[in-house]
Amino acid sequence: MTLFSPTAAWVQDEHKMFAESCARFMTDELAPNQDKWAAQGMVDRDFWLKAGEAGIMAGAIPEEYGGVGGGISFDAITAYEQARKGDIGWGYGIQSIVTHYVTAYGTDAQKERWLPKLTSGEMVAAIAMTEPGTGSDLKSVRTTATKDGNGYLINGSKIFITNGQNADLVIVVAKTDKDAGAKGVSLIAVETADAEGYSRGRNLKKMGMKGNDTSELFFEDVKVPADNLLGHEEGQGFYQLMKQLPWERLVIAITALGSIDFALEETLRYVKERKAFGNRIMDFQNTRFKLAECKTKAEVLRSFINDCIARLELGELDAATASMAKYWGTEVQNEVMNECVQLHGGYGYMQEYPISRMYTDARVQMIYGGTNEIMKELIARSLDD
Repeated sequence: MTLFSPTAAWVQDEHKMFAESCARFMTDELAPNQDKWAAQGMVDRDFWLKAGEAGIMAGAIPEEYGGVGGGISFDAITAYEQARKGDIGWGYGIQSIVTHYVTAYGTDAQKERWLPKLTSGEMVAAIAMTEPGTGSDLKSVRTTATKDGNGYLINGSKIFITNGQNADLVIVVAKTDKDAGAKGVSLIAVETADAEGYSRGRNLKKMGMKGNDTSELFFEDVKVPADNLLGHEEGQGFYQLMKQLPWERLVIAITALGSIDFALEETLRYVKERKAFGNRIMDFQNTRFKLAECKTKAEVLRSFINDCIARLELGELDAATASMAKYWGTEVQNEVMNECVQLHGGYGYMQEYPISRMYTDARVQMIYGGTNEIMKELIARSLDD
């Protein structure tokens, strides 16, 4: 199974070759390390460097910054191939999201400083949106960035930050004007290595995604240069966030599809080998019908996602459609995981079977990137325009 829909017009030979290269890398370097990363609570830093050396984070980055100059569809392939190997612990999705913030809004100096290192894996990225009292309502963030001489002083805290323990570059959502609502929000980059007053909290323990480091971050008078403001003027952060959220939501849906494909493959292998009452589990009508339903849902989702990727490449993917992809894709993912665990019987509850991990990993997909309830609200608003 592949990401590509048979009729997807956006797919070229370069995409197919890139997908083959990604799949080999994930098989050789990612799949054998999943249990190790889950046990230690984070992905090894040398894996990021290997991914950079293999070029699988370079697809959408301009050539002058060490990339291959392809479209965002190449990032879609990397995200799919990761999930296709049964993993959503490596924080590549966030790395891609931050890369596109820098590419879209960064100054030439910012691009030259950060993009080559994001491409090579020398620099791991995070985006700090969520706060202990603020989730999807980004206009209400309390973290502040106050002018101080030739820079900013950042104060506040963030929570549930993917790549938080490893991050070298954190894009912080902060208020540069506390009285201006959405127009007071700015995005400011913090390079963590030399940031006094910046600290990481504990690596949070989670139901699933155990191989991913997810952290609390604290900013106490963290001074950053004025030229770490993302873009050319303050107050553009909310606009920047809204413009990039369609990709964040679509990449979650792409991950859902890859996970579904992996789960179906694992479940098919199990039901063809396992016997009950002298017959293969696959030979029971209930099994066949359940798998037929899951496969149909997967193919409908695949077609929709390919359409969304094509729209994104053209700059035409709107927020409502991306919200549909995120909502529907993650709902289907959880439905399929539930059926696949059931078809594994008692073994589906055992952690040594990949389907157990995939079941718990799937649950958060309906929460982060904006809960599915928020997605429905955004979709509904588009109907009321």
